[in-house]
Amino acid sequence: MYAIIETGGRQYWVQPGETLRVEKLSAEPGKEISLTALWAVGDAEAGSEPEIGLKGTVTAEVVKNLRGPKLIVFKRRTKKAYKKMHGHRQDLTEIRIKSIAVGDGARCA
Repeated sequence: MYAIIETGGRQYWVQPGETLRVEKLSAEPGKEISLTALWAVGDAEAGSEPEIGLKGTVTAEVVKNLRGPKLIVFKRRTKKAYKKMHGHRQDLTEIRIKSIAVGDGARCA
């Protein structure tokens, strides 16, 4: 089973048990959050087709809040003697996908 979620202006392809880093979320480490799935596929029963839904719910646990690597931004204009350099570190949240619910809310874990 897998799903596509959107958070922080980006879309992610996720599966249960997977850990990923997303834009900072306002949740404490150890808390469970619920994300809306844009598209989800559940497990197939024995001999049947897998359940596919355009809507679903993904339950995730916040592992930790952290900062990403330093990114350098360098601007230069030719023939103007203009140079400007600065950098930043993005605030991130690491989450672990616990379960995916397709359509009516039946859990797939």
